[in-house]
Amino acid sequence: MVHERTKVNYKPLWKILIDRDMSKAQLREEASISRSTVFKMVNNEYVAMDVLVRICMALDCGMDDIVEIERY
Repeated sequence: MVHERTKVNYKPLWKILIDRDMSKAQLREEASISRSTVFKMVNNEYVAMDVLVRICMALDCGMDDIVEIERY
């Protein structure tokens, strides 16, 4: 079995926010997420699945619309 290293990035999420003229503060409020969670996402760190689900529900989109998995 080959073990690949992966990381996540949230570029698709930031693009959605720009396209919808929505701020990160508005996202925090609508998805009920904390500032520290947004900070983690800005730095492309992993966040809990339930956070990603809340964001998807708030933006009416799918998981692959807000996060990319990068292999290296």
